[in-house]
Amino acid sequence: MAREKTIFFCKECGTEYPKWLGQCPACKSWDSLVEAPKTKAPSGRTSADPFRRQSATPVTLREVPVQEEPRTTTRMEELDRVLGGGIVAGSLVLTSGDPGIGKSTLLLQMCRNLAEGGTKVLYVSGEESLTQIKLRAMRIGECGENLLFLSETDLGIISEQILSVRPQVVIIDSVQTMMMPDSSGAPGGPMQIREITAYLMRIAKEESITVFLVGHVTKDGMVAGPKMLEHMVDTVLYFEGDSTTSYRILRAVKNRFGSTNEIGVFEMRGDGLQEVLNPSEHMLRGMPEGEPGSVVAVTMEGTRPLLVEVQALVCKTTFSQPRRTTAGTDLNRLNLLTAVMQRRTGVEVSQCDTYVNIAGGMRVTEPALDLPIILALWSSYRNKPLEPHTVAFGEVGLTGELRSVTQPLLRVREAMKLGYRACILSQSDCESIRDKVPSDVKLYGLRNIGELKK
Repeated sequence: MAREKTIFFCKECGTEYPKWLGQCPACKSWDSLVEAPKTKAPSGRTSADPFRRQSATPVTLREVPVQEEPRTTTRMEELDRVLGGGIVAGSLVLTSGDPGIGKSTLLLQMCRNLAEGGTKVLYVSGEESLTQIKLRAMRIGECGENLLFLSETDLGIISEQILSVRPQVVIIDSVQTMMMPDSSGAPGGPMQIREITAYLMRIAKEESITVFLVGHVTKDGMVAGPKMLEHMVDTVLYFEGDSTTSYRILRAVKNRFGSTNEIGVFEMRGDGLQEVLNPSEHMLRGMPEGEPGSVVAVTMEGTRPLLVEVQALVCKTTFSQPRRTTAGTDLNRLNLLTAVMQRRTGVEVSQCDTYVNIAGGMRVTEPALDLPIILALWSSYRNKPLEPHTVAFGEVGLTGELRSVTQPLLRVREAMKLGYRACILSQSDCESIRDKVPSDVKLYGLRNIGELKK
């Protein structure tokens, strides 16, 4: 008789190993591996399976009808933008984010809007009681008759209610609290999460029900559970934000029904999340005028141009090792840019403490932020502000050359909408869009940051 194989799962990241280890090599967590028997999945559906259907047959692409996926609007423009135009029937969406960031609030507001539009919604919570949900819902507004709530963790009971109520949208808050009695492993473990997600995916696809899953995150900001969870779902949304600011960013990192890396901007208020339809204007609100070290950068988030303020402070250090600190951007990129700046412009920033901040709580890692960072450092070091109503964007190489970036014309037009009439960019981008912008807009094309000496 063959011996039953045993595998070990990491409770933090879900990575599988054939034997026990003290530290998980993937996420570096100590004492996080748990033993779980490797059970065989059923070879087929049983007669008692409520989702039993006939087996599929292979076809050619010519036999597949092409039709536009019907979408249901959430009546939240920012959320529809991230989803690719609205909710697709039968899709499986994973929403993740830090604790208290506003995931449940966002989904509850979406459910309220859908219910008001005549869509039947079932909100299943495994973390809160019905009383807690009602207290939270009272801040948002009254919920209609089409929005039903269920406080349950047993997926068997939940599936029975789904088949009984027949909603068009189901919210599972959260997938880590759900439990399948017939599956091995503890609730929230890798095996439970995989089985639950696979079962909910069958419900979504075979019954044309849109399922939203709320996922917890680890201390590193990744979705808790096996990585397979993100591969199984159709859309992965990350809800980001700084707890010290009121702005929240909803970012799509995977979307089978739309473009990825789209963002939606929200503001957390006492009555829930409010959409920010013009995030550039909000990000620049309160920006100082005529101050050295302050530069407006034009970045791209998906297909949306966004204006953010880059602040830099350069001062002589009193220590043997100068400090490098960033907030909202990559520290390693700052170290690289300061080295390039010192070599190509002759500015001795190696003996100075350097601080860079992206105002407004945004986190930007796009290469087009290179030139604004260097300009902010240059302005702070020389104690001279840039020309008023000036924006900048461009990627900087190790030799100091300025490279072109994507959508330069769209970036300039977004800056023009907010009253900016001067732009510093690469020479190649400047030549490509010079004839497409009004004559009153000044374009300063640079080939190398060494031209800043002039």
